[in-house]
Amino acid sequence: MSAVGAQRRLSPAAITALKGERPIVSLTAYTTPIARLLDPHCDLLLVGDSLGMVLYGLESTVGVTMEMMIAHGQAVMRGVKRSCVIVDLPFGSYQESKEQAFRNAARILKETGCDGVKLEGGEEMAETVVFLTSRGIPVFGHVGLMPQQVNTTGGYRSLGRSEKEAAKIRRDARAIAEAGAFAVVVEGTVEPLAREITGNIAIPTIGIGASPACDGQVLVSDDMLGLFNDFKPRFVKHFAELAPIVSQAAEDYAREVKERRFPGPEHTFQVKK
Repeated sequence: MSAVGAQRRLSPAAITALKGERPIVSLTAYTTPIARLLDPHCDLLLVGDSLGMVLYGLESTVGVTMEMMIAHGQAVMRGVKRSCVIVDLPFGSYQESKEQAFRNAARILKETGCDGVKLEGGEEMAETVVFLTSRGIPVFGHVGLMPQQVNTTGGYRSLGRSEKEAAKIRRDARAIAEAGAFAVVVEGTVEPLAREITGNIAIPTIGIGASPACDGQVLVSDDMLGLFNDFKPRFVKHFAELAPIVSQAAEDYAREVKERRFPGPEHTFQVKK
């Protein structure tokens, strides 16, 4: 009996191979219905810890738990046929030690069936990335602005304007690439620097608030759809404005319920005479 699986989704290795071939399309996904809608159009779907803010109303990603990431990872996997699916390791689940990172990354892969995990950090996480990848866990890196570290970096802002910041981001991207990550998110990084990094490392860069020269782009799907309106970062483009449509639909529904126009006879089950 063959032990070879029949996976048809794009693998992390296939994502790496797209560098220099064509731009990589990525979005976040947190639920089965949204994953089904995005899957035909994306190369990579990220179950991001941004779900803490988008779905749970948290002020940052710091409060996101392993249980939350696994539940949403499972939901997304039920809706995907072709995209590579990566699940974020939440804050506190990998920073303590490389052994802790392996235990939690292995748990995510086992319980969701996803294709790899994402972690934030540069030089300080390179040893952990080596540890994970050498043990069969694909790693998606994340450098530049790192939301899990927002409490120590002075908030959400673009980075790389000073030479000191730029040098650190360069070192971080190089360290993560050399450690074996299959791709790396470059977030909130000034355009010339993100462009430079893209040309200087061997793995794809996936930009968000970075550069059109990055090897791919990612947005939070709720931002892209115009559903999340608490704030709109400069780098976000609304490709739809669904929030007012949802609000109007709820208003129409409430009016018809109050006026007893809904449900009508066509929406109820009748007993045959």
